[in-house]
Amino acid sequence: MADTLIHDPNGGMPRLLEIMRRLRDTKTGCPWDIEQTFDSIAPYTIEEAYEVADAIARKDWGDLEGELGDLLLQTVYHTAMGEEEGLFSFESVVKAISDKMVARHPHVFGDLSRDKTAEQQTKDWEEIKAAERGAKAQIRTLDGVALGLPALTRAVKLQKRAARVGFDWPNTSHVLDKIIEEAGELIEARDTLTQDEVAEEFGDLMFVMANLARHLDVDPEAAVRATNEKFTRRFNVVEDVLATRGKSPSQSDLAEMDAIWDAVKLSEKNPTK
Repeated sequence: MADTLIHDPNGGMPRLLEIMRRLRDTKTGCPWDIEQTFDSIAPYTIEEAYEVADAIARKDWGDLEGELGDLLLQTVYHTAMGEEEGLFSFESVVKAISDKMVARHPHVFGDLSRDKTAEQQTKDWEEIKAAERGAKAQIRTLDGVALGLPALTRAVKLQKRAARVGFDWPNTSHVLDKIIEEAGELIEARDTLTQDEVAEEFGDLMFVMANLARHLDVDPEAAVRATNEKFTRRFNVVEDVLATRGKSPSQSDLAEMDAIWDAVKLSEKNPTK
């Protein structure tokens, strides 16, 4: 029966769960899959989430289908290991997230009114989450902000939590003043302090930059990703122009490449000229 299910293209979720069970079978499974742990699989889970985001950014919907499958496999992987250790199962994970969604949307699945602004619904959502943290004995303001988040994303989440209890600058001018202060401290550290202290001051500056992004309603991770793409696109053109001159970047110099870069930048800003 198991083999029939595994080779059934219409087997759906039960098929995928059975495939994972067979891969993890200590007697007949795959040696690599058998030796994996939560810790060893976690980096792949993060990587697959980023690949989903990348497919969305590229609007490659065919690729997105495959990447979503890869991400789903990560959930199946972790739940299989959880079941083996008696911690939880795929079914209990599905139940937990379903219960959470129902509880967090009383205006859809309960008696509360749906006639609320998005801002009010967000406030209600945060109040429900705060109550959930209280039930988990997460009593400190910053408890429960995941350690594994990208650093800038985690910085914004920490700042949002602190802002809820009044620990926040009232406007961007105060944040900009702090950026100037932190930049000065970084310059001083560069000239007089150790490398560890330089890294600390750099981290302080990046933390305040994340705060500015929050005040400007900008996702810092998305903003830097977009800049990375812009840099890649423009530098590729620099290489192409150099190639028409019979050169590679290593055969050029900064002045030449910078001039090409400025021309590319200008052409992007004034495409009709």
